[in-house]
Amino acid sequence: MARAFTLVQLRYFIEIARLENMRAAASALNVSQSTLSSSLSQLEHDLGAQLFLRLPNRALKLSEDGKRLVARARILLEDAETLQTSLSGTDDQVGGKLRVGIFAPLAPFIAPRLLSNFREQYPKIELQFVEGEQQQILEALGKGECEIALMYDLGVSAEFSMESVERLGAHIIVAENHRLAQRKEPISFSELVDEPLVLLDQAHSREYFLKLFSSLDLEPNVAYWVSGYETVRSYVAMGLGYSILNRRMSHNLTYTGFSVVPLPIADPVVPISVVVAHVKEMPITRKARVFAELAREILNDR
Repeated sequence: MARAFTLVQLRYFIEIARLENMRAAASALNVSQSTLSSSLSQLEHDLGAQLFLRLPNRALKLSEDGKRLVARARILLEDAETLQTSLSGTDDQVGGKLRVGIFAPLAPFIAPRLLSNFREQYPKIELQFVEGEQQQILEALGKGECEIALMYDLGVSAEFSMESVERLGAHIIVAENHRLAQRKEPISFSELVDEPLVLLDQAHSREYFLKLFSSLDLEPNVAYWVSGYETVRSYVAMGLGYSILNRRMSHNLTYTGFSVVPLPIADPVVPISVVVAHVKEMPITRKARVFAELAREILNDR
């Protein structure tokens, strides 16, 4: 009869899954690589499952069984910690580490506020944000590097569950000396279509913005493909073109020292949602649930 697996084995497994490399995980856990390898082998033996696929470059990739174990191991470890604190008579407030993926263009706007509020309300949870492009965050969710993520609802496949926490429209930005900068009425895309467009070149975001034109049978004059949100604003402030963005800043100043002017759009615009996403097959921990609730509360209160 196989012996029961231990909580230590599960903690080791979670770290190996996060880093996908035995040597890196051993360093992070401050244990020898042989200890970690032996623990993983024993865990696979005890469970009767192969948890990782061994790749030629010594990297590891979670198997389907491994992906299922990641979520359940997190919950089991959280329950064990709660049990220990309740029996010892200490505060049973949820604690531990929580890694949250976040779409990089969103991070400057919402990560600091969420982190500050979360630390105040849940001081025993160590919250870490992992920034990346949309596809990178989805991959991080799939391999268990992050438990949940904040991102746009663009390009997310059916294997992920999504809950909207904020809805965003779109607006045009132009330079202060642009011919339309003083307009009070909403601007139609047809009034700008021949001018140079500074396009935010992020996967899915660019498709969203271009579709705003194609839905009206218009073809924009894309002059610059720019990956950085602030860089887009700076190009526009310097008079290099106009742009379309979703999130409004609290001020109009850019890194150049010049400002942009936000303008409302007259044409129909389908809003996008900021969502909390996680893998459908993976139940989430209490830590992740309270984060999702706080994100919805704070972002809806903006």
